[in-house]
Amino acid sequence: MSSNEASYHHGNLRNSLLTTASTILQESGIEALSLRKLAERIGVSRTAAYHHFKDKNDLLSAIAAQGFLTWQQQAEKTFDEPEYSSREKYQKFVHDYVEFAHKNPAVYQLMFGSRLWKNNQSSEELKSVAYPSFQYQVALVKNLQAKGLLPQSEDPLRLAQVTWATLHGIAQLVIDGIYADASHLEEMCQCAVNLFLTSEQNQIVNK
Repeated sequence: MSSNEASYHHGNLRNSLLTTASTILQESGIEALSLRKLAERIGVSRTAAYHHFKDKNDLLSAIAAQGFLTWQQQAEKTFDEPEYSSREKYQKFVHDYVEFAHKNPAVYQLMFGSRLWKNNQSSEELKSVAYPSFQYQVALVKNLQAKGLLPQSEDPLRLAQVTWATLHGIAQLVIDGIYADASHLEEMCQCAVNLFLTSEQNQIVNK
């Protein structure tokens, strides 16, 4: 065992591996990431790395899972802010979602991309945080419907899927740089908020 390995507590090595792997992913992409290179960069043996992740796919799933947890914590913090109205909280939620994707493009694409999901390569760890993350958005939609901020006539699940798909589309366009770039983020997010939440005004007019 190397001195570096000895200096790590059990949980600290896994966290260090994840943090460093995320950095490599952001810097150089998936192809540049391997457990061997990761172990070398941290200064531990490959055996130590394999103790925490059985293969590269397991490592990628763990990175994606951490991405979901980070985003979830950010969203929950937004909706726990007592000084903001429900409308203001949702507006911040939309802006923060796209900003998260813009600042963490490699992790975001791993979270939602086909690399882990299309061929059922996602780990149980990843599923255990990704699925509840979407259920959180469904619960959010139901809450905003109850407050009259989103259309009450729409099925909550379908509305959650459509609003999420819209945000994902904006995020992906910005990441790819095809039709938009970072300078468009604020206006695009605000446009989405205005479209999603027009029901508040429409319902008042129709009453």
